[in-house]
Amino acid sequence: MMANVGGIDRILRALIGLAIIVWSLQAGNLWWILGAVLLGTAVFKVCLLYKLIGVSTDESKNDPSL
Repeated sequence: MMANVGGIDRILRALIGLAIIVWSLQAGNLWWILGAVLLGTAVFKVCLLYKLIGVSTDESKNDPSL
């Protein structure tokens, strides 16, 4: 699957995902699942929602010289 998550988007997803996971585990609720999804999209550079609506924040995909 082609990467469609890049740059600042990946960093924000990773940080917010980690924060949600830590908070959720301390609070004892199931919001860690959302954090895991955000972290997974940051690690694998693929967001299925972005693919569904045709959005990409991956710079290498937008750069014709690459």
